[in-house]
Amino acid sequence: MDVQVGKLQAPPEVNENLPGAGSAMPGSVSGDAADPADWARILPNVSRIKRTSRRNFLITAGVSLALAGDMLFTRRVQAERRATKILRVPDSYSDLYFPKASWILFPGYKTSWEEAQWILNSLRPALHQRGRLAAVGYSNLGLDVDEIVRELILHVRELGLEKLYFYGHSFGGMLATQVAARLLELHGVETQLIVLDSSPFSRADVLDQSWFDGVVFLYENGFRIPSVLRGGYELGERVVHKDERTWRQILDQSLEQLSPIAPSSVLIQTESAYIYHFDGLRFAGKIGSAKMAFLGNSKDNTVNYESARAGWSKVFASNMKLPVLSTEGARPAHASPQWSADVYRPLLERVQNELEPLPPAPQEPSYQEPNGRVIRPA
Repeated sequence: MDVQVGKLQAPPEVNENLPGAGSAMPGSVSGDAADPADWARILPNVSRIKRTSRRNFLITAGVSLALAGDMLFTRRVQAERRATKILRVPDSYSDLYFPKASWILFPGYKTSWEEAQWILNSLRPALHQRGRLAAVGYSNLGLDVDEIVRELILHVRELGLEKLYFYGHSFGGMLATQVAARLLELHGVETQLIVLDSSPFSRADVLDQSWFDGVVFLYENGFRIPSVLRGGYELGERVVHKDERTWRQILDQSLEQLSPIAPSSVLIQTESAYIYHFDGLRFAGKIGSAKMAFLGNSKDNTVNYESARAGWSKVFASNMKLPVLSTEGARPAHASPQWSADVYRPLLERVQNELEPLPPAPQEPSYQEPNGRVIRPA
């Protein structure tokens, strides 16, 4: 059957696939009849072009939906984290046996809400032996000590807590000490125990002083680092300290800082300013009878283990009960309970057994017969 096609122009990529490319198309404007054999070669190419267009459309639509979903998720996360929040980690054992006591984790520098809960879950087998589990989720609008104290006292009153145990993760140890002093001064609530995990006593204990000149200087002069520009900085900072981390850890931590759940740049800058201006001497003698323990590692390349331990031990001499608890073997060496839980758990069990021992189990009742023989339950 003859087929007449008027003014048909095939795309260049189709013509290139045809024998004699550049010659007249079958059934072109000249009105010549098309050769069925030629069209048999053309049609598969036209079909392939149609399929390619559909695939590109679907890919584009899928990417657009993913970006829209990410934007909605990011907005929801940012809205939720505009205020400080006490993040509870349910634990059936401690909720049942220690309902009036709680561990409060003060997360370290750049630690997200999710990583804070990860730390608690990693240490759960040790910590839940004395109390319930919760962490402080810092506001993305910036670190605010007054807001933390307010949220914490509301948490204490809501649960009827009678005992507080603080775990200060890295710089969180500084914050835990100040909050303990404020709780006692303003509300008469005394903290039983403060664990300092590789916590610097002052900015002088931070080995890399260069970041103070950048992050803190920019923040205090009104400059804010947009979160979208943090990727290169985060990866570079972690590569510089790669001797403390595996490449897998560098990748995981860098990706976390680029995700919607990451702490905001404003929060990171305020944390930096807090460390820079922290003065532990202001809180000496103001944390009551709280017992302190210092965990650290001589191979720590972030905080000077010796000077930090010495600073806490000297200024809080009456509170420091266990100043030398080594996390040797942890990787990275600085404040890594989420990565090296097996190293941390025995140390925390020792801290609790020595500084906050459980009361002796009540004795079973006994019965003395008239003949003097004492009968006790089997």
